[in-house]
Amino acid sequence: MSQDIILETRDLTKEFKGFVAVSGVNIKVRRGTIHALIGPNGAGKTTVFNLLTKFLSPTRGSILFKGKDITLDKPAQVARQGMARSFQISAVFPHLTVLENVRVALQRRLQTSFQFWRSERSLDALNPRAMMLLEQVGLATFASTIAVELPYGSKRTLEIATTLALEPELLLLDEPTSGMGHEDVGRVTELIRKVAADRTVLMVEHNLGVVAHLSDTISVLQHGAVLAEGPYEAVSRNPQVLEAYIGVAA
Repeated sequence: MSQDIILETRDLTKEFKGFVAVSGVNIKVRRGTIHALIGPNGAGKTTVFNLLTKFLSPTRGSILFKGKDITLDKPAQVARQGMARSFQISAVFPHLTVLENVRVALQRRLQTSFQFWRSERSLDALNPRAMMLLEQVGLATFASTIAVELPYGSKRTLEIATTLALEPELLLLDEPTSGMGHEDVGRVTELIRKVAADRTVLMVEHNLGVVAHLSDTISVLQHGAVLAEGPYEAVSRNPQVLEAYIGVAA
């Protein structure tokens, strides 16, 4: 059973000058699943993500990735071990083309990102893999488009493509459908299902329709602690969860 767990937190806690943002969180993410982290605003979801990806250090507790304690590791170390994250705010290079954005991410994987003296032609070897990734996410026809000119939903899709370029075993998605219209939400939902076919996904998501459609397991946070956990059918009927979301007991 322990080999099925790709990511585990044990008593994960984060305090900010006496304020407890995350309190004793214990989560186990199974390989090959889509695991959603949900909760009301201020529940601590993004803080948990920042702890997992090492942008914050925990006050106490531990984080295990593939059975290895990564609590003291740096963000780059965690990324090299196979954990990659997208952010709630789209993080692409706006004045590079779509293809060039993916190529930058591929350079990171090859550890050549800062070899600025390399000629443009020498980077063309990365183009076939970059185009393959763009095909995978449905952006191949936008390869020569400057990223800033993309519609918002396509920018978020491009960010997923650049994250996939790192070939992660565990993909962390922070509010992947935030700010999207209905059509874009549907397209990105199906993209997440597609890319999860051969990897594990942990996502923070506010859209409960997306969560219900995609998730194998849901962990509900409230006031920085795990309130409930399980499949959507069980969690959505939990009286404590209903009270946390709509303010009245079921």
